[in-house]
Amino acid sequence: MRQLAESDAPRHYWHMGDDDGRAWLFESVEGDGSEHWAVRQVEVGAHHAADRGARRYWWRHLQDEHGFLTDQPLEIWELTEITPEAFQAVWEAAG
Repeated sequence: MRQLAESDAPRHYWHMGDDDGRAWLFESVEGDGSEHWAVRQVEVGAHHAADRGARRYWWRHLQDEHGFLTDQPLEIWELTEITPEAFQAVWEAAG
């Protein structure tokens, strides 16, 4: 994961939300076979209404008691592409 994250491969940025108000944002790098692998991920809106915070995952923080960086290729047809600036703003706000 770290090797992909630190590579100079082109980045793509994605968003996905659900009906409960949660959202996931991903920064991906294209790996072998044209699959997109998440190298940074933000979950916004936690599992409980009282906890609406955001959580960040990347190679230095792969998981915690609340979630984890996905270890599967992204199914990009289910995602909406966003700008790098939009992703970065949410990433920094979650820190």
